[in-house]
Amino acid sequence: MNDYGSDNKSAQQARSDAQKIAFAPMMFQAARVMRNQGILNALEVNRAKGMTIEETAKYCSLPYHGTKVLLEAGISLEIVYVKNNKFFLTKTGWFLLKDDLTNVNIDFTHDVNYLGFFDLEKSITNEKPEGLKVFGQWETIYEALSELPENVQSSWFKFDHYYSDIAFPEVLPVVFEQNPKKILDVGGNTGKFAINCCKYNNDAHVTILDLPGQLKKADKNIKEYGYESRIEGCPVNLLDSSKPFPGRYDIVWMSQFLDCFSQKDILHLLTRGRNALNNNGSLYILETFWDKQKHPAAMYSLHAISLYFVCLANGCSQMYHSGDMLKLVEKAGMYVDKIIYNIGISHTLFICKPKK
Repeated sequence: MNDYGSDNKSAQQARSDAQKIAFAPMMFQAARVMRNQGILNALEVNRAKGMTIEETAKYCSLPYHGTKVLLEAGISLEIVYVKNNKFFLTKTGWFLLKDDLTNVNIDFTHDVNYLGFFDLEKSITNEKPEGLKVFGQWETIYEALSELPENVQSSWFKFDHYYSDIAFPEVLPVVFEQNPKKILDVGGNTGKFAINCCKYNNDAHVTILDLPGQLKKADKNIKEYGYESRIEGCPVNLLDSSKPFPGRYDIVWMSQFLDCFSQKDILHLLTRGRNALNNNGSLYILETFWDKQKHPAAMYSLHAISLYFVCLANGCSQMYHSGDMLKLVEKAGMYVDKIIYNIGISHTLFICKPKK
């Protein structure tokens, strides 16, 4: 692993930053409530003249004291500023209000993670997603998805799909360069990639491997688009390494999938994926590697998502460094034939071939 970060802050700056960490959960909730209760919107609507506390409270039908406390917290959050006793929205506040990426991340943090993260320490020491217990008794979040509260499901899927939906239009021309006919979508979730393949290419046939609960959601979506004859589901416990994948595919596709598993399990999945290829087939890995990000905020976000994997998802996976994945591809008897960086917001595509 290359060198990352530094320790060149002054002691005063370091201590100041430590206080921001100490109170971060409280301030996160303040920002979220300001968004949800219309305070940020009120300031955006009245951005030219600004608003007093009284005006903001009246506009949002909120108590004066609560509005005052939130707006004052917003000063330290740097989402509002004050001029002549009136509050104005900052650029950061505008992104909290308007930016889809930011709002998907906020809702994922609050609805899916916030309560469960009380048990992050226990999850680290026990190597189990102890935080998942706030929703029920499951081993992993994936088997729980179809039974989670509606708002939690909604925020989880919006988060998952936001990143992949932006990436798919860029990767489909690459996927169909060699005109593949048979594609195995491993961990196909709600069927979005399979459906996009069929939209893009009239000859494509896709098999989705996933848990039965996920395949039910995929099947519903597939029927809505009328692709039942070209997309089929194959229920499988992906962690059972004794069960081979169906074979002779032109492409085995793994998108935002391998980060859901430990390195030991990834090796088994890659080996089974390699064995499912025909003689000229390729295995595609589309992932958000934290060391391949263009912006510091993206790396920060991916490190936070790794904590979600530990605390709620399964206790043993993470957003990986690209070097980890390259080693596992090699161990699985393949090599990376081509790499495409900066797909969508944050993805990298590995096109892998079996060693001869």
